[in-house]
Amino acid sequence: MKRLISSIILLTLFFTTSKSQNIQINLYSAYAFPDAFDSYYDASDYYNGKIQGGFQWGGGLEFLVKQDYGIELLYYREDTKAPTYYWNGGEKYSNLDLGINYIMVGGDRYFGQPSGRAQGYGGLLLGMAITSIKNPDTGNSTTPTKFAWGIRGGAVIWASEKVGIKLQIQLLSAVQAMGGGLYLGTGGASAGVSAYSTFYQFGLGGGLTFKLGH
Repeated sequence: MKRLISSIILLTLFFTTSKSQNIQINLYSAYAFPDAFDSYYDASDYYNGKIQGGFQWGGGLEFLVKQDYGIELLYYREDTKAPTYYWNGGEKYSNLDLGINYIMVGGDRYFGQPSGRAQGYGGLLLGMAITSIKNPDTGNSTTPTKFAWGIRGGAVIWASEKVGIKLQIQLLSAVQAMGGGLYLGTGGASAGVSAYSTFYQFGLGGGLTFKLGH
């Protein structure tokens, strides 16, 4: 993970110091739909829950390496709840407080004429998810950092030469980010299952883009 963070910093410095690059600032907002997570070993060793849907916001700095290719460093944030059932000497229930931070590098391919009123785009995202989880019933909290990936597509409708409106759909996934030991405040690592579950978040929204270069 340290190597990933270092790579993101170096990539940002490289494009920021390159005067030949066109730069866009992107602001995002979306609704992230709910998704379930679970792990079952047996009837007395399990957890299952659901990440509730919620508002997701963020921003990015995009460098257009060509007229139809962009590389973006971006950040997403979502605050939501995760009602969860788990076993701890009996079945327990907690409505977890959940904050999800995505730090990603994305590559996009643009379609259509750069001088046109509308451009389509699509691309891939790679990075990390920093998940802040708190169990309000036990006071237990943790902040795991896991690998994350995503795909997205949409369109930019240019209101002027410098300002555009984004319409976007996306899928984000945090790999092995939800685990049974996160929900228990008194038993420690031995009180919960050690398996982890990947979750997927489908999002629908848009935003604004501001072109700084030529």
